[in-house]
Amino acid sequence: MYTALLEELMSSKIIAILRGVEPHYALPTGQAIIEGGVRFMEITMNTPGAEEMIAQWREQFSQQAYVGAGTVIDVEHAKRAVAAGAQFIISPNLDLEVIEYAQQHNIPVWPGVITPTEILAARKAGAEAIKLFPMGSLGLQYLREVRGPIADYPIIATGGVTLDNISEYFAAGANAVGMGTKLVDLQAAREGRFKDITATVKLHAAAVAKL
Repeated sequence: MYTALLEELMSSKIIAILRGVEPHYALPTGQAIIEGGVRFMEITMNTPGAEEMIAQWREQFSQQAYVGAGTVIDVEHAKRAVAAGAQFIISPNLDLEVIEYAQQHNIPVWPGVITPTEILAARKAGAEAIKLFPMGSLGLQYLREVRGPIADYPIIATGGVTLDNISEYFAAGANAVGMGTKLVDLQAAREGRFKDITATVKLHAAAVAKL
């Protein structure tokens, strides 16, 4: 059985990754994403002011979306993310201490892995899903091959996803995808073009709704 949050993610299928979003336009950017139909939003911990923005988004969007922390590379990051109110934790790496800390605080944690050995180590440690990264370099064939021996473990494929190929990721075996600038154009946000962001997000949400 998966947690309710993971079930929600596998239903909605997309995580919007915000790296480098700036505080003065963060809230309208989050609102634009939600209005576009994506309900999972991740602020990376290497974004200046990440903790304050996570806390702000949790307060503002508590009834509309799930807000998590990304690029959680160690336990110190995990502690800060949890204190800020992150509802899920995503890492680019496999750190067993991060998994343990998240479990202690009942926070879903989805670590980043590449190899089958890392995938199974994450599962053994108790992570209910993994982030396969960097998919832009690994390629879809790698995902297909991994799905041979590891058929039943939820995978969030991250890297290289576009509107043109998003359906191919799911056909290859992804349960969800993480998307950054191809989904949320931060330059558009800086310029106040939030309707453009919503329009782009709507296209992606419509594409996965058909799957």
